[in-house]
Amino acid sequence: MSTELLRLSGVRKRFGGFVVLNDVSFAVAAGEIVGLVGPNGSGKTTTINVISGLLRDDGGSIVFDGQDVGALPVHRRARLGINRTFQVPKVFRDMSVRENIEVAAHAGRLQPGQVDAILDEIGLARVAGQIAGSLTANQQKLLDLGRALATSPKLLLVDEIGAGLNPAELGAIATLLEKLAARGIAMIVVEHLLDFLNRITERVIVLGAGRMLFEGALEAASREPEVVAAFFGG
Repeated sequence: MSTELLRLSGVRKRFGGFVVLNDVSFAVAAGEIVGLVGPNGSGKTTTINVISGLLRDDGGSIVFDGQDVGALPVHRRARLGINRTFQVPKVFRDMSVRENIEVAAHAGRLQPGQVDAILDEIGLARVAGQIAGSLTANQQKLLDLGRALATSPKLLLVDEIGAGLNPAELGAIATLLEKLAARGIAMIVVEHLLDFLNRITERVIVLGAGRMLFEGALEAASREPEVVAAFFGG
C-alpha cells in the first residue's frame, strides 16, 4: 500500500489582485511520479514554488511527511526532504562539477563516497573536474538534479527538465527519474513534453488559470472538454 508523503489542501496564491492558484488540492505518495501540466500561465511553476517554500501560499495547507510545512522557509523544508530543480539550471558556474555536488552534499551531510555515487548516477563522473559553466545544457540539467539528490530528498520538484533536449537525452533522463522513483523518491514533474511525461507517469494533474481541471491518466485528459478549452481556447 502506498504511503502518502505530500498533501495540498485548498492551496491558494495571489499576486496583488491576480489569483494564480485557486483551491489546489492533491496528494503524492512516496515513490510516485506525478505530472503537472497546463498552458503557460496556468500556475504550474507557482505550485512547486509554494511547495518548496520559494513562495508562501495565501491559504490552504501543505502537509509533508505528516507535518504542516506552510510556514517553514526553504532551507527548513529542504532539511525535511523537499528539493527541486529549475527550468534554467542554477549551478555554480565558476565551480567544478564535483564542487557543485559537494556544496549540496554538505547541507545533506553526505560522505565523500556518496558524492562519487551521485556523480556516477547522473552520468557526470568523467567531467567531475570540469567547470560547470562549460557544460552542455543537458549536463547542466543533470548537475542541477545531482545537487538536489545530494540533499537526500524524499520529494523532488522537477521543473521542465526535458526542455531543449534531444530524444536520446530525454530517454536517459526518463530512465534516471524512473530509477529514483523505484528507490522511493516522490516526484512532481512540470513538463510540456507530453510524450516524455507519458513514459514516466500514470497520473497527471492539469491546471488552467490556477485551477485544477483534471487529475488522472494523460490519455484521458485529452478527452476532457475543459482541458481542451484551456490548451486550445475552446
